[in-house]
Amino acid sequence: MKGLIFDIKRYSINDGPGIRTTVFFKGCPLNCLWCHNPESRLHEIEHVRRVRNLGENSFEVEEEIGRWYTIPEVIRELEKDSLFYEESGGGITFSGGEPLVQAGFVTVLASECQKRGWNTALDTCGYASRKSLQQVEPYTDLYLYDLKGMNNTDHMMHTGVDNSLILDNLLYLLQQGRRVIFRFPVIPGMNDSENNLLDLMHFLVNIKTSHREIHLLPYHNIQKSKYERLGINYKLNDLQAVAPESLKMIKAGLESIGYTVKTGG
Repeated sequence: MKGLIFDIKRYSINDGPGIRTTVFFKGCPLNCLWCHNPESRLHEIEHVRRVRNLGENSFEVEEEIGRWYTIPEVIRELEKDSLFYEESGGGITFSGGEPLVQAGFVTVLASECQKRGWNTALDTCGYASRKSLQQVEPYTDLYLYDLKGMNNTDHMMHTGVDNSLILDNLLYLLQQGRRVIFRFPVIPGMNDSENNLLDLMHFLVNIKTSHREIHLLPYHNIQKSKYERLGINYKLNDLQAVAPESLKMIKAGLESIGYTVKTGG
């Protein structure tokens, strides 16, 4: 069994509690206009050419994005920081892309992590079959669950998919008593309006969960260079960073309905 991974990030503090190692899987069913990991979209190894400078000389090199890993190979990488997981209350986060695209591999990997006493977190957009979700569920301690917008028409326009499956899967996890931290990417002009905030608040105030925590992820455009390197047209070149007053309004609104709000992962 092998999984296609494009990065393993050590000492992560923005992908769940404590110090964590985040495993980034390739493959995603969404096509978000603002995606900050465009190299994660395709479930295949990609080859790109880039220019490197050495003194006064420039030369092209081919870069390979993605590598097939076995379970033991990933575990060996994760074991390097096991002391940090124990001391900080951290663990392992599966991210992407969308980890549930490779649900079979993630299930076995998460099981091996739990055997070693490591906390496991699944960073997911929620757009996956119920079968995939249930396959990974017994070995997942925490879900970092993306809510990119409540209006279905806007969701289709901005991500390429309907949000009904995403919301259905979320409600299923909450009914099972799973621990979920919500994540809301704040994208100027797309989901940061007062009406969008009211829709989000209405949804969150009515769900049954004992863990009311949400992380706001303000838009940034530092990923533009990734698009250039991959030869992908970035459609949001002129989009500016989130206005502080907009972020403040969203934070205050969510706090008013009893949620703990954190800015950043």
